[in-house]
Amino acid sequence: MRRALIVVDVQNDFCEGGSLAVAGGAEAAFRISELLRHWTEQDPKSPDYAVAVATRDHHIDPGSHFAAPGTDPDFVDTWPVHCVVGTDGEAFHPNLDPQPFNAIFLKGEHAAAFSGFEGRTTDGAGLADWLEQHEITDVDICGIATDYCVRHTTLDAVRNGFNVRLLTELCAGVAPETSEKAVAELRDAGAVIA
Repeated sequence: MRRALIVVDVQNDFCEGGSLAVAGGAEAAFRISELLRHWTEQDPKSPDYAVAVATRDHHIDPGSHFAAPGTDPDFVDTWPVHCVVGTDGEAFHPNLDPQPFNAIFLKGEHAAAFSGFEGRTTDGAGLADWLEQHEITDVDICGIATDYCVRHTTLDAVRNGFNVRLLTELCAGVAPETSEKAVAELRDAGAVIA
């Protein structure tokens, strides 16, 4: 068994003060950084990860994913402008230390992308193939937002045959009701809720 940590979209625009802020995002970033610090220091109490990776929204022109200027987003198909390449909103939140990541997967350049499995490294590697090349069998998933990108990434991890744990204490969700519904769906899909 080889386990990876997947950190989903812990970016400025998804944390307090961002254009698509999720309450608790900055705190989740801090807690994830603590986990990464214990892992890199080889603390015997930390999980035994073979690798740690991250995903990032990386929008250049995602088309209808952004609400048209002058219109309100519906938060289903259209969203406020967020995580635009070259802006501070696209950067990792300062509470998250990105140094330990073995790879970063960028998603959504020209279309909506909710799952980290839609992302690619700058070299063009997809997340599923990259994990398989590193002989990963098990993944822990955390990040923002429980009810959107974490949900989609977790479902795709299960579909791709990985043994999946969702680290709910290291996640932040848009709303309690939709987050609880997402966690129940992920449990039903086969993810272990930790």
